[in-house]
Amino acid sequence: MIAEIARYPYPERLFGQSPFSMTNSSAPPERREKIPPEAAGRRLDQVLAELFPEFSRSRLSAWIKSGDVLVDGATAIPRQIVRGDETVALRAAPTQEVPLAPEAIALDIRYEDAEVIVINKPAGLVVHPGAGQPAGTLQNALLHHDARLSEVPRAGIVHRLDKDTSGVMVVARTLRAHTALVEQLQARDVHRQYAAVVYGEMIAGGKVDAPIGRHPHDRLKQAVVDEPSAKPAVTHYRVRERFRKHTFIECRLETGRTHQIRVHMAHIRHPLVGDAQYGGALKLPRSATPALAEALRAFRRQALHAERIEFAHPVSGDAISVMAELPADLQALLSALREDTAHAAR
Repeated sequence: MIAEIARYPYPERLFGQSPFSMTNSSAPPERREKIPPEAAGRRLDQVLAELFPEFSRSRLSAWIKSGDVLVDGATAIPRQIVRGDETVALRAAPTQEVPLAPEAIALDIRYEDAEVIVINKPAGLVVHPGAGQPAGTLQNALLHHDARLSEVPRAGIVHRLDKDTSGVMVVARTLRAHTALVEQLQARDVHRQYAAVVYGEMIAGGKVDAPIGRHPHDRLKQAVVDEPSAKPAVTHYRVRERFRKHTFIECRLETGRTHQIRVHMAHIRHPLVGDAQYGGALKLPRSATPALAEALRAFRRQALHAERIEFAHPVSGDAISVMAELPADLQALLSALREDTAHAAR
């Protein structure tokens, strides 16, 4: 475990314009956003869900009904249709946001203070409850660790990792920390570094700048699409180690779209090892050693690990950097790839 803390040089750049993130006022904090012109004709609650993704739709609807949403200074009404270019103000009052049962699920905490927690999520742990997974999630575990997280949207979770992706995640313990971290994510001021093993021999690093949206034929998948609804997505990658038919790479997210690394790597024809959803069936290299063949068959998740996260502390402005070592299954896969490459060279 590595946790490095240093003074962030310009905290006012992140927090100077956000009284919500720097005060403990009892008044409900207010968030303002501009409704984009292309949203004209849509329902306000749908647009709010996109403008404020950190809050659940049920919570946003409740705030509309309670009069805590203003559109150009006027109180919003349920099922209101927007015309585009309005300014929406959201008074996000603290509330019991997460009606979930706490569960004693072990957490690998890598950094913790009064405002934030950084955990190392194991592969296989679902972040949010959903259809088919009503319990046994990271949210349940967080509520058991700190009951006060029930007053923070989504128990303080401001970003997510896929079920089968391991690695570091930051969690907000207070409402002001939650808003400040979301602001950093939206401003692309959170550094997220991943390690991955992909199919194919990469010659050098590069950048994938391709918008991501819902897959046109499979609602469970994302895809690089050329549609107005697609969101900008940028992934930087560099080569760490080359093998006969695989490459160990480092990825840095400039944006944070659903399945971004998995979609972008598949898009450039270097899908992640173990990613059945975007990479297709298992591919065994010709003349692979028995150890590598066994390792590839046994690797049943995408070979992706969030190894480092860096952000400015939501209150002090200190730079927080937390790293999680590669998990055992990924280390074993890399060992088998190295042995196979050495064997082929002999």
